[in-house]
Amino acid sequence: MKASELARALGGTLEGEDVELVACGGLEEARPGDLSFCKDPKHVRLVETTRASAVLLPPEWDKGAPCSVIRVADPNHACMAAARIFAPPDPVRVPGVHPTAVVDPSVKLGANVHVGAFTVIEKGAVVGDNAVIEAQVFIGEGCTVGEGSHIYPQVTLREGTKLGRCVILHCGVRLGGDGYGYNTTFENGLPKIEKIPQLGNVELGDFVEIGSNTTIDRARIGRTYIGPHTKIDNLVQIGHNVKVAGYSGIIAQAGVAGSSQIGSGCLIWAQAGISGHIKIADGVQVGPQAGVPQSLDGSVKYVIGSPAESMKDFGGRVLLPKMLAKTRAEVKAIREQLAAK
Repeated sequence: MKASELARALGGTLEGEDVELVACGGLEEARPGDLSFCKDPKHVRLVETTRASAVLLPPEWDKGAPCSVIRVADPNHACMAAARIFAPPDPVRVPGVHPTAVVDPSVKLGANVHVGAFTVIEKGAVVGDNAVIEAQVFIGEGCTVGEGSHIYPQVTLREGTKLGRCVILHCGVRLGGDGYGYNTTFENGLPKIEKIPQLGNVELGDFVEIGSNTTIDRARIGRTYIGPHTKIDNLVQIGHNVKVAGYSGIIAQAGVAGSSQIGSGCLIWAQAGISGHIKIADGVQVGPQAGVPQSLDGSVKYVIGSPAESMKDFGGRVLLPKMLAKTRAEVKAIREQLAAK
């Protein structure tokens, strides 16, 4: 694709040669024929040394570039749009049920549904129009899959799980398994651990997307709920009876313990841990590896550390010893200089 054609498609302006572009790449790994992008002047060295044939840059960029430039208002967004143009078409999933799939006669399949090889759909399940269910998926009794949803291979939906419209579940997602529900008593001085029945289900709102190998536990009673437009990364653990209001993001290896509530527009960053039975207010961000032992009321919008605290408090606690050590070293050097005179 010519750079001039791409510039028109992205609503940008081409400066330099009208080169041929075939793919997108990062500034460091880009090769001739690739399109890259940069929006921050602090990465000027990466732009100067890139091998890309063209770079998306903002209108105010004045640092130059060693290749053709396409100026756009938002290089990041424009590169995302360009990637869609260069990407190969998605595999076509023709409507129909693969002959190796096992679908109970009571299952209600909507129009234009694709059911892949070796998938099992148990009795009473409902699958909406235009849903795609890939190979080796298990959908338990009484589950609901909303219209336009896409379930990738080896996903498990335990009984009663409900998906809204246009939900995307990536490989290995497990929804509706039992949570950590046990009651410990003592008999003759020895612990006796009894399993508490997990009688609820998992429900996902519209346009939820969940990454590979994430697990969400069924509720003990009632439902575990993930609100609309929430995006959950790979390898996340959501405990029983958790509620996420919607429009939130939960990043890789984060864990949310049972019965906690996460507000709308929150971001829980990688490897953060949320204790059980607490509330996180709308719009709060929990930083990477933060541990949250108590509710966050929204008075602080970003917390980090363990136990989690504001960036100001965290910075003071962590940086102060380093600053003191640096000051001691400087005072020592000054004393040695004075003593030498």
